[in-house]
Amino acid sequence: MIDNQVVHAYENIPAQIREDEAQACHEIADIIVEGIKASHGDFKLGLTAGRTPLSLYKELVSRHKAGEVSFAGVKVFAIDEYYHATGHAAQDRNRKLHEDLLDHIDIAPGNFFVPGGDDYAEFDAMAEGLDLIVIGVGPQGQIGFNEAGCNPKSRTRAVALSYNARKYHARGFNGSLADTPKSGVTMGVATIASAKKIVLMAWGESKADAVKALVEGPSSSACPASLLQGHRNICIYVDANSSEKLVRVESPWLVGSCNWDDPKMVRTAVVWLCERVHKPILKLELQDYLANSLGELVEAKGPYDMINIGVFNELQHTITGWPGGKPNADDSTRPVKSTPFPKRVVIFSPHPDDDVISMGGTFIRLVEQGHDVHVAYETSGNVAVHDDVVVQHIDAARELGYGDRMDEVEKIIASKVPGEPEPRPLLELKGAIRRSEARGAVRSFGLNPDTNAHFLNLPFYETGGIKKSPRTQKDIDIIKALLQEIKPHQIYMAGDLADPHGTHRVCTEAVLEALKQLSGEAWMSECVCWLYRGAWMEWEIGKVDMAVPLSPGELIKKRHAIYRHLSQKDIMPFPGDDPREFWQRAEERTQNTARRYNDLGMAEYQAMEVFVRL
Repeated sequence: MIDNQVVHAYENIPAQIREDEAQACHEIADIIVEGIKASHGDFKLGLTAGRTPLSLYKELVSRHKAGEVSFAGVKVFAIDEYYHATGHAAQDRNRKLHEDLLDHIDIAPGNFFVPGGDDYAEFDAMAEGLDLIVIGVGPQGQIGFNEAGCNPKSRTRAVALSYNARKYHARGFNGSLADTPKSGVTMGVATIASAKKIVLMAWGESKADAVKALVEGPSSSACPASLLQGHRNICIYVDANSSEKLVRVESPWLVGSCNWDDPKMVRTAVVWLCERVHKPILKLELQDYLANSLGELVEAKGPYDMINIGVFNELQHTITGWPGGKPNADDSTRPVKSTPFPKRVVIFSPHPDDDVISMGGTFIRLVEQGHDVHVAYETSGNVAVHDDVVVQHIDAARELGYGDRMDEVEKIIASKVPGEPEPRPLLELKGAIRRSEARGAVRSFGLNPDTNAHFLNLPFYETGGIKKSPRTQKDIDIIKALLQEIKPHQIYMAGDLADPHGTHRVCTEAVLEALKQLSGEAWMSECVCWLYRGAWMEWEIGKVDMAVPLSPGELIKKRHAIYRHLSQKDIMPFPGDDPREFWQRAEERTQNTARRYNDLGMAEYQAMEVFVRL
């Protein structure tokens, strides 16, 4: 067992790493319940709105209903609110706190306090010295509406919301930046820091950079949460994905012993070492290992040159131009078996463009190499179509003489209410647009969309807004029916875990549950599942099981398939700070992967799509 001080040696705020969000929230709920009981009900609790605390609030409601805790004497303080919000309108930020928690517990009337109105000093005085504050951390380390550049001595105040902050919060306004508030009221850093105990939370890969900065970086207003370093009683709960860039996760040999019997741990360490000393694998020397805390690896698996050769060969064997298997070939060192050939393949795509964005080159190659490839679009993607795109399509239909429905459509669009679900007739039009684009994309490289493109329209997605319904057995049954019909030898699915409540993750978990329920089927014994990544993230080379190289021509074919998704070009505001279009992100990601393989001493390719075997 590594000493706790050694584990946290690089950390300015102690990180509590748990396998997933649910496990972390169970422990945070313990902290809240124990605090309330110890105070005999007289407890001041600061809570955050948004998506990060959803599992925590579900856990607290469950415990309250089970009679484990009463909130009758608890005073709850919201961290922030949109400026002059009422707390009840559809677009008000703290409506979520009511929907997810307050409406389901016995909190006394008048015991919920929101930093609204104009008298911030009164709220700030009441919020001074909270017993506990539990707050989610934003992708750039935001806490509340305290953004980069905020003053560490700030108190509750009105703030202008930056463009990036508004773009992030636009998801609560059907993606409309115009409808997203331009200002808010927030507890200041000093107000938050006055709490007796602070628990931060961050889930998913999209928070990994922020977690790294606030936990291991210096205290800086560039990462507002880091300004809380030095608090006498603070910690951050993170899941496996948000913690992946912390030293003890990314390079655990720097803080203690490792399991060198795990081949992927060895590979990860060697790849890390190559990038640290700027050498290809076969040029690593003993001194490189010893000078970078990898002497234990040499002792366990050495000599060092045999480690080099072993990892080089292992990485070389991940590369294949035959993602469905090469017929009549020796497959002993290939990632995919040569038989059966051709294979039946199902590619699950959360939205109607993830297939070509994430693995378009591999998709095209599977089709061209003669496999029976099917693509299953799990959701309609209808909320990601701008109203102007609908009007343009209806206008084109009118110009072509197929009917004039312009007035009808414009009335539907005019009837929209900010923050409320979109009208169903409008969603149907948007869904049709995305289906036609997906069909055009696969048609561009020879797949028959009438027989091999399947639009599942999973029910959990069809709410008409950004907030989705919980996944149910209905979603899983739709997936099971398709799998039973095709009986695939290969399945490809999204491995993006950036947002625990995001569409990609829900879709992947639905497929995994469907496979679990079908585990007794005979065809499952031959089925292999591969995980791909989206436009933002990529698998670490140490984890890769299959790498499919793309030629310049194949990269252009992939780009042209992405181009077919015209409704997703230019108009839709992308999340985060990256202004590039999806095709640009995807190309640069795959080209960077190819460069990294080349830097390790592998052959030089134009681009690479990489996969992890489930």
